[in-house]
Amino acid sequence: MNRGDLLQKAGELFEKEPRLIHLPSRGRGIFVGDTHGDLDAAEKMTQQYLKEPCRMVCLGDYVDRGKYSEENILHLLQLKIDHPDDIYLLAGNHEGYTAKRFSPADFWDSLSPGEREEFGGLFEKLPLVATAENGILALHGGLPDLTRLEDVNGITWGDVPWNMIVWGDFVEEPGDLLGDRYGRPQLGEQYFRRLMQRYQKQLLIRSHQPDSPLEMFDQKCITIFTSHAYVATRTVVIVDLEKEIRTAGDVMIKTV
Repeated sequence: MNRGDLLQKAGELFEKEPRLIHLPSRGRGIFVGDTHGDLDAAEKMTQQYLKEPCRMVCLGDYVDRGKYSEENILHLLQLKIDHPDDIYLLAGNHEGYTAKRFSPADFWDSLSPGEREEFGGLFEKLPLVATAENGILALHGGLPDLTRLEDVNGITWGDVPWNMIVWGDFVEEPGDLLGDRYGRPQLGEQYFRRLMQRYQKQLLIRSHQPDSPLEMFDQKCITIFTSHAYVATRTVVIVDLEKEIRTAGDVMIKTV
């Protein structure tokens, strides 16, 4: 399949998905952090985990930083086409270049204006959040401040809740909204607990923030990375979707 046909087919699949993905309460969920042009990581985790019945949720940032951005995203899009009900690609901030510019952006800088528009239009169709009845919530960066979780489906690409999801940082400090750091909203413990209680969720799985501790807020927040572009050890989170999850102690954190 050539690149144009692949992007079109993947776009048709994303158009059918809501912004908020509800995972089924059966089998295992595999949560994958930023892969950032690390094609080797993407290939290894798909070879290892898609052999068995599971739902794989990738938490965004597929391009930039690593050496193989285009190969990585095309590989993941092909997997989506081949396994449409088994793999979900959530949006990260590096998929949002057309809405909010950032640097470095080597993947985007390598594209022609037409290619940039093509990829940008595709990425705008990506879902933003995944959740399960067992207490799991997963996204790229920070929690959006919405009246109810289902309102994720009404988020517009580039708006304030979108910016919180893909650009938000959590920091282990008391307080709610702690300001903005280089375009990244800074979110404190009070903000985290307030929104998790509102959405009736127990454990947040996220990526985005390579300087974040693996676990925060009494093991209620896990931050993982799955790319050597940032970290030496690539990690994924494995969740039993049939089991109630309360803390990080109820899931497996494994290396790829």
